[in-house]
Amino acid sequence: MKIALYARYSSDSQRDASIADQLKVCRSHAERQGWTIVEEYTDHAISGASLLRPGIQAMIADALAGRFQMVVAEAMDRLSRDQEDIAGLFKRMAYSDVKIVTLSEGEVTQLHVGLKGTMNALFLKDLADKTRRGLRGRVDQGKSGGGNSYGYTVVKQLDAQGEAVRGDRAIDEHQAAIVRRIFRDYALGKSAKKIASELNQDHIPAPTGGDWGFSTICGNPKRGTGILNNELYIGKLIWNRQRFVKDPATGKRQARLNPPEDWIKNDVPELRIVDDSLWLEAKARQQALRAAKPQAGASTLTTARDRKRPRYLLSGLTRCGECGGGYSMISADLVGCSTARNKGTCDNRTNIRRDVLERRVLDALRHHLMEPALFAEFCEEFTREMNRVRSAGRHSIDAAQAEIKKIDRDLDMLVDMILRGGAAERLNAKMLIMEARKRELETRLSQATEPLPLLHPEMAGFYRRQVESLHELLRDGSPAERLAATDILRSLVSAIVLSPTPDGLDIDVQGDLAGILKIATNAKTPGAFASGVSQVELVAGTGFEPVTFRL
Repeated sequence: MKIALYARYSSDSQRDASIADQLKVCRSHAERQGWTIVEEYTDHAISGASLLRPGIQAMIADALAGRFQMVVAEAMDRLSRDQEDIAGLFKRMAYSDVKIVTLSEGEVTQLHVGLKGTMNALFLKDLADKTRRGLRGRVDQGKSGGGNSYGYTVVKQLDAQGEAVRGDRAIDEHQAAIVRRIFRDYALGKSAKKIASELNQDHIPAPTGGDWGFSTICGNPKRGTGILNNELYIGKLIWNRQRFVKDPATGKRQARLNPPEDWIKNDVPELRIVDDSLWLEAKARQQALRAAKPQAGASTLTTARDRKRPRYLLSGLTRCGECGGGYSMISADLVGCSTARNKGTCDNRTNIRRDVLERRVLDALRHHLMEPALFAEFCEEFTREMNRVRSAGRHSIDAAQAEIKKIDRDLDMLVDMILRGGAAERLNAKMLIMEARKRELETRLSQATEPLPLLHPEMAGFYRRQVESLHELLRDGSPAERLAATDILRSLVSAIVLSPTPDGLDIDVQGDLAGILKIATNAKTPGAFASGVSQVELVAGTGFEPVTFRL
């Protein structure tokens, strides 16, 4: 009997020794039964409320492949605590003719799945309720209900019995000064982006230890996230503002806002950092800015597809040549480095009008990346390489087919020798070797891919006409035609890198080979070339060598 072992522990508060202990008792049981262990699967510090665990997913895959006939675990709750998941796991194992045996329950049956699955699910709910009750009691005492906010430090101390006292916090004066600075600057009219940039310039680490961003300061007022929305800074502790539910498809937690009447509020004046007047000034400016924004629903992007569609021709393709960050809209007409504007950690302050950038990139595509002479040269080189790959692949296939024919002839000859009274044993041994070689070649041929197709000699001209047509549709076509042309033209570009120079900006347009081949060959997908062509970049410049072309 070939078996597999499975072990798991739930959280970081437990130890890897738990895994070792589980495997040890399972091995001892297997030895007493005379079973052969072919594999051991483990998941470390992962909850049993989901099957999205690497260890158990590998076990399921190997069970379907027939590597073992039984899974042994310490208990069912090590496999899963979720009713749906344990039932699904049981079905998969039954389909693969794999039994599930645990040291606690013995061989798992439908009855165990129903009863123990329900008990495990109730255990999780009861555990969650007890945890919330404990946190609620801690919050009622003015202590932390989980996590810590910027501006505070965790107080570590022991009670009279030597047990750790949890939930106590104290003001971190250095961070508290930063919090007050943020509120003062914001109340005086500085934007969150400007504040974040100045903090980064002063080399002040953000709450996560990295660079400050405007979202760290603004956050979400409804959820109480962000420096400007944390009411703990005025001595008010709010708990149960939101809850978390697991997405059954992904196993990831999703935040859901609770009704305000369910929020738990307590006064903790000893944790106040910001006075009421400064808090009210900041909130008043925040509300004024929110009121000045266009109302929700005023956007013309109404459908889900429109919301996902890039707003501008080059959205998502442009990036800064200094820091690698994105170039995005920084005003109604200008695009600039997002990192320089939002964090201040990049020195690239050179901006460019969006319409000018689009026009220069389109001109580059038409006159450089799409130049007939240059593209014809590329087609010639590309075709030569494809023919070489095709020739090598064809030669290998032809050689295998020729060897199979020779083996068939030799086998026929050996059969004739046996019929004429030859040494049957020696001839039979040789025939077995030859038949094994034939099966090997046939397997290789069945897995071989067909050689890549040859490119049409007029590909360059066709490519030029297609791109000219797209450019005309982008300029004069209907709204639907312009959208389609935009999507196709975007597929020709993998990246647009903007680097500052004394004279302005170098715009480096990098073409995507797959998109270019798709247009040039009039193919629905570039998959015909996927097995022999890597996704290399072609740069708009002199020819297709990777040099920057100044636009």
